[in-house]
Amino acid sequence: MLNSLRSIVQEVNSARDLTSALRIIVSSVKSAMRTQVCSVYLVDQAGDYVLMATDGLNTDAVGKVRLHPGEGLVGRVVVREEPINLEHAEAHPSYQYFPETGEERYRSFLGVPIIHHRKVLGVLVVQQIEQRRFDEGDESFLVTMSAQLAGVIAHAEATGGIKDIGQKAVQARFLGSPGSSGVAIGEAVVIAPEADLRSVPFKPYVDLEAEIAFFQRCLMAVREDIKALGAKLKDRLNREERALFDAYLSMLDDASLGGEVTERIRKGANASYAWSEVILEHEATFNSMDDAYLRERATDLRDLGRRVLAYLLESNKKGRVYPERAILVGEELTATMLGEIPPEKLVGLVSVEGSSNSHVAILARAMGIPTVMGVVDLPYLQLDGRPLIVDGYRGSVYCDPDELVVKHYKAIAVEDLALVKGLEALKDLPCETTDNYRLTLWVNTGLMADVVRSLERGAEGVGLYRTEIPFLMRDRFPSEEEQRIIYREQLAAFAPNPVTIRTLDIGGDKALPYFPIEEANPFLGWRGIRVTLDHPEIFLAQVRAMIKASEGLDNLRILLPMITSVPELDASKALITRVFNELIEEGYKVLMPPVGVMIEVPAAVYQTRELAARSGFLSVGSNDLTQYLLAVDRNNARVADLYQAFHPAVLRALQHIVTEAHAEGVSVSICGELAGDPSAAILLMAMGFDVLSMSAANLPKVKSVIRGISLSLAKALLAEVIVMADADQIRERIEQFLGDADVTRLIRPVVSDDFEE
Repeated sequence: MLNSLRSIVQEVNSARDLTSALRIIVSSVKSAMRTQVCSVYLVDQAGDYVLMATDGLNTDAVGKVRLHPGEGLVGRVVVREEPINLEHAEAHPSYQYFPETGEERYRSFLGVPIIHHRKVLGVLVVQQIEQRRFDEGDESFLVTMSAQLAGVIAHAEATGGIKDIGQKAVQARFLGSPGSSGVAIGEAVVIAPEADLRSVPFKPYVDLEAEIAFFQRCLMAVREDIKALGAKLKDRLNREERALFDAYLSMLDDASLGGEVTERIRKGANASYAWSEVILEHEATFNSMDDAYLRERATDLRDLGRRVLAYLLESNKKGRVYPERAILVGEELTATMLGEIPPEKLVGLVSVEGSSNSHVAILARAMGIPTVMGVVDLPYLQLDGRPLIVDGYRGSVYCDPDELVVKHYKAIAVEDLALVKGLEALKDLPCETTDNYRLTLWVNTGLMADVVRSLERGAEGVGLYRTEIPFLMRDRFPSEEEQRIIYREQLAAFAPNPVTIRTLDIGGDKALPYFPIEEANPFLGWRGIRVTLDHPEIFLAQVRAMIKASEGLDNLRILLPMITSVPELDASKALITRVFNELIEEGYKVLMPPVGVMIEVPAAVYQTRELAARSGFLSVGSNDLTQYLLAVDRNNARVADLYQAFHPAVLRALQHIVTEAHAEGVSVSICGELAGDPSAAILLMAMGFDVLSMSAANLPKVKSVIRGISLSLAKALLAEVIVMADADQIRERIEQFLGDADVTRLIRPVVSDDFEE
């Protein structure tokens, strides 16, 4: 049944709306299982399970038959959250007869739950008149089908508040993870992969005839390409193979695909969206055919579809005008995508994939852009040009918000601005507790824009300069001289204060487009120091650029990422020493910079003392350390709730690192996002971290909280929570502490749900 399963899923994925998807499901499953009834029940807002589609029962019952959890056989499947397979359904004590369905004739029953993120969205049911015990293969097929369809149904249900073509917009709210705090009110700008038929956003057009003419021009361009390609290969192909080019040309005619697409455009779809819809529908038809030759024609159709789509999208891209308040929306945002919109117009980010600890979320926090990550049910392809609100505090996204919601968030935005202005007065004040303990605050940087922002907010140095960002912004490796200029700007801007420059840290969720790393598990693969030690030419050029840039300033510190063993540290230091000696021989007047190690994997935690003895300093990368300690992919929205920075294991590991480093007389900083969380900063100070390094946006908030408490109270809080066994319990206790100390109001505006029912 594998082919049946594959073809059904493909058809459902290309369905335009939930109703169409359910219709495909019931008819296709009924046919594949050779039974007489297939029905789908879905949960409604009241918590009842409603008959939403059927092939075999009375269609007049659709939308009318509803069951509570536990009521009837369908309700029993919901409560048990597992399949029920009955040969004599009517004999079961939970059997309940609904006259309007006409199901009294059907004796056999197999129902399986449709579960998404631990919630039972519905029940998929097959029935048969003849007495039949559905076998293990039948049951496995239906279970597999429900698992495949759960995400599709969840996504389709989530789009219920989103308008279809020609319908009035209704407000819809989608939930994700807070990526960067703040509120953004603006217009969606959807970024989709190039020439991906399944990722074409719907966009309204202004002029119908102009849109049709534009489509015809793109078809003509592809026709000319195909003719030219056919002529070029004429002498190398036999007659049958040359016929494929004629088939391509005929498919583009108005009597074929061209005509279908034009009709879709007349109904309201833009050219690229209409083209992708038609191609995907025909592709699904070919894929469902039993004949192997015809199934292979789906590949030809897909190729033709991409060729035309490339023209459609390229033409659209050239004429794109960005709104004044643009909110970038995409399936998986990257650092390079941020550069597609003029910075003065970019006010918010929304990503379907990823979590609050994804690289793009970290960049967003550094840039002060409100962001929501992991909005898995967001129908992002339908959002282009639509009004959006991004709530980076709670991880909410509103599409087509009503007046009440807009008014509420405008008030929060005003309060946000007032809070920022109030904190500006702290710029020149020391980060000092009420009992006169002085804590050093540095910043994390990666862009030149960070420099001005950091200095404006009173940064005392740079705890982490991410060198991968200049690498990501290019289409090739930057030369040694290009790097030297970039590093010199950073070092000079902060001189005489220290600037910690991390060597290239690619891999994981930071892939260079010109140096791709394809791995099944990139976070446990070739990344950080592993890459640069395997490519010493990259490492040596970078270190030369760093040390040359420090000439006359002498405020450079070099930081090594992803160190897991002493030999890795020794090998890296040997290369750095070699570069330094070469530069001295060449006549440069430079000093040997201190070399530090990032503690971000469990292996390094338990070798802290050995690494400290060989290092000038240590720096904890709390994002990766938390990820590796908890075995949670920080980019995976499915497990985002398991990524807990206040997990007891994380807190105890941090305390261990500080204790071991200080035993060797080595300073230790922390540069992960935990350092920029005012709630966590209290604990980190109490643990004894010498420096906290964070995004510039968070620096005033952390300073305001530290200045509002005493070190003795912070140590008492640490002693209390370090023995707790529950991360949520720890966070609640810290929030209570902040409230008692009356410092909560200093770090965030009041965000409530009072405006919602």
